[in-house]
Amino acid sequence: MDKILEGLVSSSHPLPVKRVIVRKVVESAEHWLDEAQCEAMFDLTTRLILEGQDPFQRQVGHQVLEAYARYHRPEFESFFNKTFVLGLLQQGYHSLDRKDVAILDYIHNGLKLIMSCPSVLDLFSLLQVEVLRMVCERPEPPLCARLSDLLTDFVQCIPKGKLSITFCQQLVRTIGHFQCVSCQEKELREYVSQVTKVSNLLQNIWKAEPSTLLPSLQEIFASISSTDASFEPSVALASLVQHIPLQMITVLIRSLTTDPNVKDASMTQALCRMIDWLSWPLAQHVDTWVIALLKGLAAVQKFTILIDVTLLKIELVFNRLWFPLVRPGALAVLSHMLLSFQHSPEAFHLIVPHVVNLVHSFKSDGLPSSTAFLLQLTELVHCMMYHYSGFPDLYEPILEAIKDFPKPSEEKIKLILNQSAWTSQSNSLASCLSRLSGKSETGKTGLINLGNTCYMNSVIQALFMATDFRRQVLSLNLNGCNSLMKKLQHLFAFLAHTQREAYAPRIFFEASRPPWFTPRSQQDCSEYLRFLLDRLHEEEKILKVQSLHKSSESLGCTETSLQEVVSKAAALTETPCTSDGEKTLIEKMFGGKLQTHIRCLNCRSTSQKVEAFTDLSLAFCPSSSVENLSFQDLASSPDIQDDGLLRTIVSGPSEEPVVYNPATAAFVHDSVVNERTIHSPPDEFHCTENTSVPNASNKILVNKDVPQKPGGETTPSVTDLLNYFLAPEILTDDNQYYCENCASLQNAEKTMQITEEPEYLILTLLRFSYDQKYHVRRKILDNVSLPLVLELPVKRTTSFSSLSESWSVDVDFTDISENLAKKLKPSGTEDACCPKLVPYLLSSVVVHSGVSSESGHYYSYARNITGTESTYQMCHQSETLALASSQSHLLGRESPSAIFEQDLENKEMSKEWFLFNDSRVTFTSFQSVQKITSRFPKDTAYVLLYKKQNSTNGLSGNNPTSGLWVNGDPPLQKELMDAITKDNKLYLQEQELNARARALQAASASCSFRPNGFDDNDPPGSCGPTGGGGGGGFNTVGRLVF
Repeated sequence: MDKILEGLVSSSHPLPVKRVIVRKVVESAEHWLDEAQCEAMFDLTTRLILEGQDPFQRQVGHQVLEAYARYHRPEFESFFNKTFVLGLLQQGYHSLDRKDVAILDYIHNGLKLIMSCPSVLDLFSLLQVEVLRMVCERPEPPLCARLSDLLTDFVQCIPKGKLSITFCQQLVRTIGHFQCVSCQEKELREYVSQVTKVSNLLQNIWKAEPSTLLPSLQEIFASISSTDASFEPSVALASLVQHIPLQMITVLIRSLTTDPNVKDASMTQALCRMIDWLSWPLAQHVDTWVIALLKGLAAVQKFTILIDVTLLKIELVFNRLWFPLVRPGALAVLSHMLLSFQHSPEAFHLIVPHVVNLVHSFKSDGLPSSTAFLLQLTELVHCMMYHYSGFPDLYEPILEAIKDFPKPSEEKIKLILNQSAWTSQSNSLASCLSRLSGKSETGKTGLINLGNTCYMNSVIQALFMATDFRRQVLSLNLNGCNSLMKKLQHLFAFLAHTQREAYAPRIFFEASRPPWFTPRSQQDCSEYLRFLLDRLHEEEKILKVQSLHKSSESLGCTETSLQEVVSKAAALTETPCTSDGEKTLIEKMFGGKLQTHIRCLNCRSTSQKVEAFTDLSLAFCPSSSVENLSFQDLASSPDIQDDGLLRTIVSGPSEEPVVYNPATAAFVHDSVVNERTIHSPPDEFHCTENTSVPNASNKILVNKDVPQKPGGETTPSVTDLLNYFLAPEILTDDNQYYCENCASLQNAEKTMQITEEPEYLILTLLRFSYDQKYHVRRKILDNVSLPLVLELPVKRTTSFSSLSESWSVDVDFTDISENLAKKLKPSGTEDACCPKLVPYLLSSVVVHSGVSSESGHYYSYARNITGTESTYQMCHQSETLALASSQSHLLGRESPSAIFEQDLENKEMSKEWFLFNDSRVTFTSFQSVQKITSRFPKDTAYVLLYKKQNSTNGLSGNNPTSGLWVNGDPPLQKELMDAITKDNKLYLQEQELNARARALQAASASCSFRPNGFDDNDPPGSCGPTGGGGGGGFNTVGRLVF
């Protein structure tokens, strides 16, 4: 019969004919055959099954073998013996390799046929040994899946006792070696199916023998924590996670995170690979285990691992959001990683560029599941933007994309952030090495935050972008000098020429920090700027005196010579400087003159005084401030009218009842003019006096074309604040003027006029006020319109010989500053001489992000403006404006410059503006500067720099030959150039060492912040939890900035 069957399957007869004959052969199995005939038939069918040339032959082999084995079981038991099976497993079958899946299929079917025979027990014993050997050989997924099928059907073949633990461990290692080389969907589905079969086998073993579970989990961790660069465990291990009982999470995580034998590098690798498991389809609970491990590491304060893993994997986790099968788990992990990473915006900023595309994609498909997902994602994004406010260039596109989705309340955001924060911040964070990166596309260099030093960084960048000032500083010959100006020159040189993306200004910070500034605490950038300019000015005066006496004695050799220098410098201070050659660089660039005129309202006598200033502090007009000063108790004030304004009466020949708003009494932040001799921190004042104005009809007018707030209220402009600053005020009550002519305190009218304009006009908006009731400094969050062109009224005088013109003036702070915020209408008398309107262009804006002076963040917008930019048009326009100027222009009536400013603004839109945010420097636009407060209410303009537009650049005569200047900047002195060259070489060496360290995957690698160019040994700028938001997750003091 075997000969007939063999001839039949190899013949050329039609397939239907063959099937009929095969059926006859199968039916003949019922007839008696001797042992030799049965063996011949079993041998033939085995050969057809294992070596059949086509599916028909293999099918015939299976049919005939099953029929003959059923009716001739003893003969088949004798054929399918232990020796035969062992030969198949160890040597294969003829040309068929022993690892071919067909052999396992054949054995699997054979076991089914002799299941009731006694000899099957011998085969079970044999297979218990052989399957362990096979697993140790790391079979491919198809073979391992067939083996799993066999062991699932015949659990008697699974190794027992200690061998079962070994078998499970080896099977875990085998899964760790699985790979799928194909990218076709069919092959991928088959691969997932094969892995699922193997993982299900392990699950069954764990259930049957619980003692195998923990060793298996240890083997899983050993695989994923391996730091061997030559081996990358398969993501297929994720299929095992769903079979680990969730009840074991707490015990296992505590064991892993507290085990001293688990090194940080191994834990980092394990966590990274677990996050990679989020890509595995159908795997359940991966996100639960990942989040549990993240929390466990935070509980034992292993923040180095958390920071490394977050920065390495945050983008991968975000990309998983595109795939529906793994989206829920990926979103859960992404939310935890971002919300817990609260010390730096870096992790969030890594995914920011990808958010808009993802949102648009899910909005377009319109599926309910997509909408639900976007609601969760937008809530997460709002939380992060709230916590890391101060990056409008990054967030504006996102805000536009998610504007249709609800925004969580501030209370909910704070609750989410507080619940998700790491328990504390490790001291090791400040010493973590940083990954280096190249210079940004802007070509500008950022400044590393040395620990709440954004107030300095924003000011330095604004000064650096003041082109004429920067060029003068770089052109100074300061060799052999160790002054603050030398350090500023060094800093400017590095900002201009370093290859680093961000520079650490540690030396300059230590030299320029005011003594009363607490290190690593939030400070006032305006106060720092005034102190810095004062120091530079005073130093230059002393150096000038020293140079005059250098021939007699060396600099500061004896105490006597030092005293002489100081006395001569003091004498120089008291002497008027009328010549540009006698002025210091600070005077030339930022110095102006302010004339104060006081008229006694009793005897009509007048007094005048001229004072120098480097910045003007502008208070807010009363109408724009009432809404923000809720701490003023208006109800307790006497004589409150229905309109909420207090009317007072001042006796005198021309006084009338006037309107006065008591809410303006808390605006004072600092003196009107900068007192040049600084010995202590400036005091904060709080005014309570009532004042009046001679004529209620002469109200200060606000520009008609300023933007409107949603409620119909006008947004004040810088021009309005400047007009308010220069408007007359009445000195009355406790603030009366001592008239020498009357020899008593009298009511008086005080007016101020600018008599000499600076090259760079610095304006500080007085946003911080002192609340005497609660003893805190509050912030005025009013939006202020920033004109690109500002016209400064300057009333030049013929002679100041009879006036005090010294740089350091004895100023009565109370007399000057306490009335800053209580400007009243001018008297009916106008000066016959009309001021000239001097045009200025906006150069830079320092922005404060936050709700109080005790917390927040500073950053700056700036652009390059030279002294001769747009000169002809500006001068021509200013002449026209001067002819038409009048007192009404000074008070803010619509000016002919409005149309010109709009034209210039349109031209400037296309020019480059830069956003300096500590280490980060990006391109931006003037639109962003204008809209900053409307888009981000906590971000408000604080310090403004305007550049005067001259017909000729008055400082150009001091420049070297133009051919020696590179890109408009002077050539650096050799000492500076050598220092920069040396540092640039060091920077390249650091990059090379970093690359080698990453390639070797050094186990001792510490956390890497990668904050866009942080210097290698510098602490990153802290992004305090209260920065910009007034709340936070860390248990730290509230004076943090980022």
